[in-house]
Amino acid sequence: MAPKDVDDYLTEGIYGARRPKEAERKQYLGTLRERIVLALTKGQVMSDKGLKKLEEAMKENKDAQLLINGHVSHRFLKEEKALAEKYNISYTTVTNEEEDTNIGAVLAYDYAVEKENIFIEEEEIVEERKENETSKPSFMKKISRLFKTD
Repeated sequence: MAPKDVDDYLTEGIYGARRPKEAERKQYLGTLRERIVLALTKGQVMSDKGLKKLEEAMKENKDAQLLINGHVSHRFLKEEKALAEKYNISYTTVTNEEEDTNIGAVLAYDYAVEKENIFIEEEEIVEERKENETSKPSFMKKISRLFKTD
């Protein structure tokens, strides 16, 4: 490593010390990938896909913290915040005006947990949707039952 010159000292004094993996921190709402238990994309947060997986992760990781992207409208975050309150998990809204990321919410620790798969696969979301559809009959099915003659 090269010795520091005057510009390095000025830059460090103005902006603070450089942190390792800064691009990774910008992508994952201020945390590192190695600390993440579960990450949801903006689309998953806004459409409430993956809420079941988020709830399971919160049950198993009570000491984790939920980081929420501040660029996602508050109306889309009601269920995530309600889950966090239900399991006594603190949540923080992270807004970085300089950078934009596709990540909508992250459940993470303050230390490394090294989980290999942090994203929800689309197949898991499709299975979750099928479970919800089979458990709740549609409006038309309910009406057809009323007029059904046996």
